[in-house]
Amino acid sequence: MLDIHWLHTFVTLARLQHFGQTATELHMTQPNVSLHLKNLEQATRVKLIERSPFRLTQAGERLLQSAERAIAELQLCQSDLNALNQLSQGTLAIAASDIISRLLLIQPFQRFKQEFPGIDLTLFNTTSDQAAELVKAGKADLGFVMAQKRSEPLFYTELQQVTWCALGHGLARWQARAKAGESDPLDEPTLILLGHDTRTRALIDPSLPLLGLPSCRIMEVGSVDAQLDWAEAGFGVAIVPDFSIHPRLKLTAPVTRLTDFPGTSLGYVVRQNQVLSRAIKQLLHWVEQEIQRPAPLPDTGA
Repeated sequence: MLDIHWLHTFVTLARLQHFGQTATELHMTQPNVSLHLKNLEQATRVKLIERSPFRLTQAGERLLQSAERAIAELQLCQSDLNALNQLSQGTLAIAASDIISRLLLIQPFQRFKQEFPGIDLTLFNTTSDQAAELVKAGKADLGFVMAQKRSEPLFYTELQQVTWCALGHGLARWQARAKAGESDPLDEPTLILLGHDTRTRALIDPSLPLLGLPSCRIMEVGSVDAQLDWAEAGFGVAIVPDFSIHPRLKLTAPVTRLTDFPGTSLGYVVRQNQVLSRAIKQLLHWVEQEIQRPAPLPDTGA
């Protein structure tokens, strides 16, 4: 019989390809990592890795595929068992981007800790694509995402429609200059956008011509938080989702709603047929209340 702990050590070792790093990640000693591998090789009666240089043998590659599936299935099973048992102790893992977690999850998380003190919340700060992958793999119980792509293993529920805003000075001036056919290399527009590894760029980029700007520079940053900070500092105009223009942030730069841009949606994903515990259902209820609470901001122009 193959021990699940041995398999978990083997999968981590195959990913990191380093005994010391594996020991650190798993909070083990390096000799114990070696012992788990030795026990696994004795139980399977095959050699699983070559050490110098590190590589998996053909048998190791085959076992890795089965081990990853087995561990994922056990994680999914444990998640459902916890839900059926109305989990009151343990960990609830949530995946969301920085801006979603900062604006929509802080107060629901505070209420959750009061209602369910025995459950620890783990938050993965990530992109929508990565959040969906974490839920699919059973590493997160719940993921908050934008513009969810159709994905068979996941069930998506929309929480609100998202429109786009421009934050920053100069947009109206640049648009008027472009309309008049004027150009000024010293006053070339700068648009502050997310990097291309995020899902929102696929939505925003085709719509940029609707702004009616002259040729402009693109400044790529890694998060919506960074977009807001750079726009507030006067480095250009940030194209951001409307829920990020939140009264709590006390932004001072002008806001223009981009009504011509196609909207998208914000919601959450869980696995198909996943059993939702009372704790998860209650957390989702508080998040829905948080989304409905902020009043819409007026268009301040640019």
